[in-house]
Amino acid sequence: MTRHARNCTAGAVYTYHEKKKDAAASGYGTQSERLGKDSIKNFDCCSLTLQPCRNPVITKEGYLFDKEAILKYLVAKKNEYSRKLSKYEKQLKKEEAEKAELAAAEKESNLIKFMNREKNISSNNQQAEASTSSSSVSNLSNGKAKKLPSFWLPSELPDAKITKIEKPDSTVYCPISGKPLKMKDLIDVKWTLVNDPDDKKSLIAKENRYMCPVTHDILSNAVPCAIIRTTGDVVTMECVEKIIKKDWLHPLTGDKLKEKDIIPLQRGGTGYALTNQKLEGKNERPVLQA
Repeated sequence: MTRHARNCTAGAVYTYHEKKKDAAASGYGTQSERLGKDSIKNFDCCSLTLQPCRNPVITKEGYLFDKEAILKYLVAKKNEYSRKLSKYEKQLKKEEAEKAELAAAEKESNLIKFMNREKNISSNNQQAEASTSSSSVSNLSNGKAKKLPSFWLPSELPDAKITKIEKPDSTVYCPISGKPLKMKDLIDVKWTLVNDPDDKKSLIAKENRYMCPVTHDILSNAVPCAIIRTTGDVVTMECVEKIIKKDWLHPLTGDKLKEKDIIPLQRGGTGYALTNQKLEGKNERPVLQA
């Protein structure tokens, strides 16, 4: 018997694993599960379509896209900007027309006041007629004819607020990083295929599709990669650290390189799962309270 035998019954007999098992079966509480390989985007897949890239391009931040998909995205954003800009210009023209109409109405009202003042000076009868006309309740007097008499319309109610369209932003932002994206900033990516004469499978069906052209290491989600901006070759980060950064020369062409010419490849996820980060999915369910 242990030293604190009297307190043995104070421990929890309902273990943590039993709690998780019962919570999963009961339908209550937050259910968490580690995401598998199927939930993670492959390193050579487009960040928009999540499919292997036919014409891969990469942004300055290191996000991989299929050229056709990202160009469609850019064109769609440009068309959206054109639509918003046309609505904004219509609003400006409408505001200018309203200002011109108000100025004309004010000018006309000043003219009417001046003429009424002249009539009041010339004759008392005209002054009486002017006073009766000014106190008229007709919808057509004193410039009321230009106002919309349909007071029951929703836009004419006192509580109705006019929604003003703001000037649209012409900048196209990256759908993943949220930073400004231009077509000229896209860099073509050049993969190095694995030469295996015994593997007769198609390129998509192969597990080992690409390799580093310098070290011949197989590229995968577990291998950090980088793109050389000048040529678009994909190499491993180990090659960058041990070979390229030694003399800052291109290992294949011998050209001089700079630090900005090395773009780390972002091995992004499917929107809710990132490579080696946030690999736990949670499903919040109702809580059973006593």
